[in-house]
Parts: sequence; C-alpha cells; structure tokens
Amino acid sequence: MQPADSQPVRVLILYYSLSAQTSGLVHRLGAGLEAQGVQVVCERLQPLAPRKFPIGTVPATLFMMLITFLRVRMPIQPLPPVCRERYDLIVLAGPTWSYNPSGPVLSLLDRDGASLFGGQQVLPLISCRGYWRMHWLSLRFQLARCGAKVVNRMVFSHPSKEPWRTVGVFLKLAGRVPERSGWFSRYYPRYGHSREQQEEAFAFGRAIGQALKQGDSLADLSFVLGRAGL
Repeated sequence: MQPADSQPVRVLILYYSLSAQTSGLVHRLGAGLEAQGVQVVCERLQPLAPRKFPIGTVPATLFMMLITFLRVRMPIQPLPPVCRERYDLIVLAGPTWSYNPSGPVLSLLDRDGASLFGGQQVLPLISCRGYWRMHWLSLRFQLARCGAKVVNRMVFSHPSKEPWRTVGVFLKLAGRVPERSGWFSRYYPRYGHSREQQEEAFAFGRAIGQALKQGDSLADLSFVLGRAGL
C-alpha cells in the first residue's frame, strides 16, 4: 500500500472521440481509477478544424475513409500545461479510422510524442468496430519510437457481428439510422459500445488503479472483456 506521506498516484487520459464512443469508455475508465483513490486528469484532443458526426453523406464518408486510410493528419490545438505535469501513467485513447489511429492522435504523436511520452508508462485504449490490429501495431511502434514504455493495451470492439457491424457503422457515418431501419435493426440493434463494455472500462480502471498503488506491473493485468484483474 502507499505510505501516508507519499505522492498520490496520478493518471493522465488523453483521448479523441468523434462519435462519443471513446469518450464514454474513457470517462468510465476514469471513474474506476478514481474509485481507487487515483487522481485523474482527462483531456480531449481538440482539432483545429473539428469534424462533425455524422459526416452526413455517402460521398463525404467515402472521402473520409480514403484520407484516414492514407493516414492524413488532423492538426490539433496545443495541450494545456496540466498535461506536462508528473503522471504515473498516460492512457492514450481513440478510435480506429480505416485500420489506423485517428488523425488527431497521429498529429499528437508527430508534434508532442517525444516530449510528452518519452520515459512514460503508456497504456493505449482502442475503440473500434473490430479491425484493430494494424492500429495497435502502428501505435505501439510510434510510441516506442518516442521513448514510451507501452505497458499493455485495452481494445473495445463494437459488439454487433459482421458484416452488419461494418455496414451499420458506414450508414451511421453517412447520416442514416440503421439501428432503427426495419429488418436491418434485427442484426444491428445499436451503434457503438454497449453498457456492459462501459462497465468493463470501469472495472479496468479499478484494476489499473489498484496495480499502480501497489506497484504491480500493468503488463500482468488481463484486459479481456469479462476478466479485469491480475
């Protein structure tokens, strides 16, 4: 346990969220950390030219998919000074965009990667429809190049099955409401993450907070849905 006179455990959560799916997960994660007495700072990346959700049309959605597949960056506003303070862990969270990290996260790594993540424990959180492995490999490589210690990963996939999940996400981005569209809603009952996944994020937060306070390795934590713990 922490000595009474020691500094409190602090965690910085940096995230980008277009459709509020990542946002819902990180706020439940933060609540779990705070339930363990961890001090949490949660900061959303703010693009200079924000994207709207939904994108609204099929052509615009196809164009967005193309530029994100090509890893086009989305410049972001400067981080506030609080992000430069001392932290025991940084959680870097964001959605998968066409198999890649999102444009704002890529911009953050380009601009602030070495100064922000160098020498830090970093735990990525990925929100995706299902195809997350290329995102994870790219993110791990770039963080390691910045000098970060990538200690583990958390991955949350939309719970609907394929191919309905991919089609449903595309239609949602294009401004449709597939979860309310007749026969399609039988296979795609909701967009995004479930309430159960949000509660898993809370459980993960508690497990991370406990490990940090006890000095345990975060690499030993199992972030498998339904099994948060050592």
